[in-house]
Amino acid sequence: MIVSRSNVRTDHASKYLMQLSKHWKHRFPELTFDAGHAEIPLPAGPCTLEAGDGVLEMTLETETAEGAERMENVVADHLKRFAFREQLDIEWTRQET
Repeated sequence: MIVSRSNVRTDHASKYLMQLSKHWKHRFPELTFDAGHAEIPLPAGPCTLEAGDGVLEMTLETETAEGAERMENVVADHLKRFAFREQLDIEWTRQET
């Protein structure tokens, strides 16, 4: 199992969590979310979002490095589209468990 994490500094963490969740809800009906937490069942593995004070914590779980890279890019690209008014620094760290 590969776990990828990124802590993105933003004053709009909850807003972006909600936008990402609503965007993917039509594709993944079992997705659950509220203003502070989301569980998104992406095809390569689950994505968890946590909105904190000034930070959006994102965690992905995948089986392969290729899956991790693909999902990291998908999540980051979607987040950047919703956050087009600000420059976000999205850096993923991976850990094998």
